[in-house]
Order: sequence, then structure tokens, then C-alpha cells
Amino acid sequence: MKTLGIIFVLALGAIVITQGQAGIDAKLQTQLKRVFPSAARFDPKSGTPPHFKVYAKDASGAEALAGYAFWTTELQPLERAYDGPIKMLVGMDVKGMLTGIAVVEHHEPYGDFSVDTAAFAAQFRGKDIRDAFKVGSDIDAISRATISVTSASRAVRNSGRRIAREVMTPAGSTR
Repeated sequence: MKTLGIIFVLALGAIVITQGQAGIDAKLQTQLKRVFPSAARFDPKSGTPPHFKVYAKDASGAEALAGYAFWTTELQPLERAYDGPIKMLVGMDVKGMLTGIAVVEHHEPYGDFSVDTAAFAAQFRGKDIRDAFKVGSDIDAISRATISVTSASRAVRNSGRRIAREVMTPAGSTR
């Protein structure tokens, strides 16, 4: 009887784990496609730090790892803008080039003309995570939204660099 109870608990645990790693819902799929338009498929979020693996079709039609997508708020949870965190989904290819960002949630008083604009997100496309991400230099400054833009830029840069360091660094090499 005790063995049957243990089997039941293990089976229940496996079901819970499987449900927690279920597929990607339609809304998230759309957001992922916005930050990584060339993607053929996304793996469910996993790993440390948490990220989505992104696959694209190569010239032969086979799927190959194209990059990663990640939430800035999961990798840089203490980064705050004027009125709290700015939740962004970031896409990055395997060479460390950003493929896109999507601002998903914020509470900024000037967000409608700063971090919410298409122009704000567009300036990150093709940007190398090794760049400075310095507002007023390689990131456009926006009057009355300096704190928001600086925080958002820092979150994108630091979370991208963390993914590169912890996920993209080949085994056996120094970080």
C-alpha cells in the first residue's frame, strides 16, 4: 500500500511538472514572433537564467538554433524606471545581436511617447549587446523620459549580456 502511495505521488508530481512546461500560448507566441520574426519555432521557457530557445530554418530547410528570447524583468528584477519595472521581451541571435524588443508592461507616466513607441523598440534591432547602450549616444534620449529610457536600455543590455555569459558561452571557456 505504501508503494502504491509513493507511485501516486510521483505520478501526480510528473503531471504538475508537465503542465507547468506546457506549450506556449497564442499571446506569448505573437510576442515572441514580434521580437524574433525569422523564427520557425520557440521552445518553452527553461534554463538558468530563464529563456526561450528560438529556432529558424536554415538553407536546407532544417531547423537550427537561431537565438534566445527572454524577459528583462526575470533577468534584471531590481532594475526600476520612474514608476517601477518595465517588462520587456527581448530577442537575441546566437552572435549577440538583438533581433527586437517588445515593451509588454509598464507604469511610466510618459510611456506613451517614450518606451511605448515603435521608434523606441526599433532602435534596438540589430544592436550588439557589447555596445554601450548609452542614452544620448547610441540610444535616443527622450525629453521628460530620461529615467524610463535609461532604465529600459540598461535592462535590455544587462539581461542580454547575462544570457550571453551564462547560456551562449561555450563549455570550458572562461567567462
